[in-house]
Amino acid sequence: MARIVYLVEHGPDSGKSAIALGLAELLSRKVPRIGVFRPVVAAAADPLLELLRSRYDIGTPADQLFGVTTPDAAALLAAGRGEELVGQIVERFRAVSGGHDAIVVIGTDLDDDLSFNVRLANEFGAVVASVVNGHGLADVESPARQAYHSLVDLDATVAAVIVNKTQGEVKPPSLPVPCYTIPEVPTIGAPTVAEVAEQLGAHVVTGSGAALGRDVLDYVVGAAQVPTLLEHLTEGALLITPGDRADLLLAAGAAHASGLVPLAGIVLTLGIEPPPVALRLFERLNPGLAVLSVPTASYDTIDASTRMEHRLSTANPRKVEAALGAFESNVDTNALASVLELSRSSRVTPLMFEYDLIERARADRRRLVLPEGTEERILRAADILLRRGVADLTLLGDPAVVETRARDLGVDVSGATVVDPLTSPLRDEFAAEYAKIRAHRGVTRDLAWDVVGDVSYFGTLMVQLGHADGMVSGATHTTAATIRPAFEVIKTVPGVSVASSVFFMLLPDRVLVYGDCAVNPDPDASQLADIALSSADTAARFGVTPRVAMLSYSTGTSGSGADVTKVAAATELVRQRRPDLPVEGPIQYDAAIDPAVAATKLPNSPVAGQATVFVFPDLNTGNNTYKAVQRSAGAVAVGPVMQGLRKPVNDLSRGATVKDIVNTVAITAIQAQG
Repeated sequence: MARIVYLVEHGPDSGKSAIALGLAELLSRKVPRIGVFRPVVAAAADPLLELLRSRYDIGTPADQLFGVTTPDAAALLAAGRGEELVGQIVERFRAVSGGHDAIVVIGTDLDDDLSFNVRLANEFGAVVASVVNGHGLADVESPARQAYHSLVDLDATVAAVIVNKTQGEVKPPSLPVPCYTIPEVPTIGAPTVAEVAEQLGAHVVTGSGAALGRDVLDYVVGAAQVPTLLEHLTEGALLITPGDRADLLLAAGAAHASGLVPLAGIVLTLGIEPPPVALRLFERLNPGLAVLSVPTASYDTIDASTRMEHRLSTANPRKVEAALGAFESNVDTNALASVLELSRSSRVTPLMFEYDLIERARADRRRLVLPEGTEERILRAADILLRRGVADLTLLGDPAVVETRARDLGVDVSGATVVDPLTSPLRDEFAAEYAKIRAHRGVTRDLAWDVVGDVSYFGTLMVQLGHADGMVSGATHTTAATIRPAFEVIKTVPGVSVASSVFFMLLPDRVLVYGDCAVNPDPDASQLADIALSSADTAARFGVTPRVAMLSYSTGTSGSGADVTKVAAATELVRQRRPDLPVEGPIQYDAAIDPAVAATKLPNSPVAGQATVFVFPDLNTGNNTYKAVQRSAGAVAVGPVMQGLRKPVNDLSRGATVKDIVNTVAITAIQAQG
C-alpha cells in the first residue's frame, strides 16, 4: 500500500510548492515509484505538477494528476454540492493511486478551508504535513502550535510541521511531531527577467538567454539624476525607467559591469527605445543585462511587475536546486522518512542512485577543486552544488574573470574559493613538489614552475598536498590532459598495477557497472584482474552489490583463442585474490545479463544471468558497448569514474552536461570520503 503525504498550507504564500518538491525528492530516494496529485488546480496545465512529473519520471498523464479545476470546484460549492465535489476528487485520486509506493498530495487553498483539506486527507488515507508561512514572524512558536492543534482537532494524522520562509535560522518549536524551520531564500520566489517580460508583454531590446534568466529581487524606478540613481540601486534590482533616459541606461550598465552593484535587468517604458549610439555603447560595456521595452508608463509597469507570482517549473532548474538545497539543509530527511515509515527499497532505480549520490556527498562534505573555473557549465554546476551543500569548491582561474562570468550567467558561486594558479602563493610549494616527484625525468625547479601554472597540474597538486580532497576536470580539456598529471603525481594504490575507469549505466530498472571503457586499450590478464577488483570495490561503495562478469566472446569452455585465454587467466587471478567475490568468466554478455540464456549456458553459476559488474576484455569492446547501450537502450551513463588512484581525480566528457558534472562531483566527493 502506498504511503500518502498530504501537504496543508497555513497562511497564504507559504512556499508549499518548494516543500512539495523537497518531499518528493525525499521519497524518490527511498522508493522506486512515487506519484503526485493535486485535488484542485487553477488550470489543467499546472506548472508544479509538470515539474514533479518530469523530474521524477511519473508515467501518469498530466491530465490525470488532479481532481478538478478551481472554476469547477467553485461552481459546485456555490451550488451547495460540496459532497459531490469531494466524491469527484476522491474518485480521481483512487484512479491514479495504484502502482505507486508513495504519493505526495499538494492540498488546496480553496476558500482557505482547512476542514476540506483534512477531509480529503482522511479520505485518501494520508498523513498530513503542515506548511506554515513564517515570513515576517518574530516568533514562530505560536503559529506552529496553532497549525498542529487545528489539524489534530479535525482528526488529522499529523506527521510533521514545517515553518517555511523564516527570517534567518530560527530554532524549531517543540511539538509532539517533528517540526522544522526553513529560512527564506529570496531567489526561489523571485521571478526571472524572462517571466517579467512575459507578464508585461515586453519587447526584448537586447539580452541573451542567461541575461533573461537573472532573478529579480527588487524594483527601482529611475527618474532622478545619475548620482541619485546610483545611490538607490540594490542588488538584483530591475531598473524601470523612461526609454528616453539613455543616461540612466548607461549608468546602470556601467554600475553592473564594474561590479559596483549586480542588477537583474532594465525595463524602458513609454515605448521609447534609446538612440542606437547609446544602445551600442551599452552593449560594448558587456554588462550581461537584458533590456526590455514596454509601451506603458513607469507607474503601471511597476504595478504590473510587482503583482506577478513566480512558480517553480521546469523552465528554471536553478530555482529548483535552490529550493531543494534549502529543504535538505534544514530538514532531517532521514528522521522524517522514519516518521513517514519509509524504508529503503532493495531495488535501486536510476533516480534513487542519482539522488543517493547527493545525499551521501552532503553527509560528509569534502573539498573539491574544479580547474575549469571560467567554463559556463562548470559555473552552473558549481551554483547547484553550493546551493545543495554537496561539497566545498575551489575554482581555478582569474578571480576577476570568474566573477564576471558568473555575474553574466546570473549564477551565484560566491561560496566557492577562487584561486589563480599563475599568481597563487601555492605555486612555489607545488613547483618544488613536482620537481621532486619528477626528478628522475630530469624536471628542474624552473621547468616545474612553468608546468604547475597549468590548471590541470595545479589542481592535481592541490589534491596531492592536501589542499583539496579530489578533482573533477575535462569539460574543456582532453582526457589525457586531465589524467596524465594524476598518473605522474598521485599514482596508483599500492598493489594495483593500473588505474582504470567505470561507467555507471542507469537503466530503467537497475544500475550496472561497466569497466574499463575509457583508459586502458588492451590490458593483460593481471591488469584485467586489477580492473575487475577495482570495479567491484567501486560498485560496492556506491550501493551496487558486485557480481562480476569477465566478458569474452566465449562462455565457459565453449571457445578458444588468445583473448579467451587472457580472460580465463584474469578470472582465476580474481578468484585467488578475492575468494569471497562472485565472479564468472569467460562469459558472453547475454549469458551474464539474461537469466534464460544463463540457465542454458551456465546453469549453476552464481553470477550468470544476474551480473552487475561487467568487465570488458579491451577498450575497443568496452567503449563501443557502453555507447551502444546508452544510445539504444536509453540508459544514462555516469562517468567515466576513475579508480585505482590513491586520491580521487575524475575526468568529464567534453560534451558533459551540467547534470553530468553535478553527478561526477558528488561521486568524487564520496570517493574522497573513503
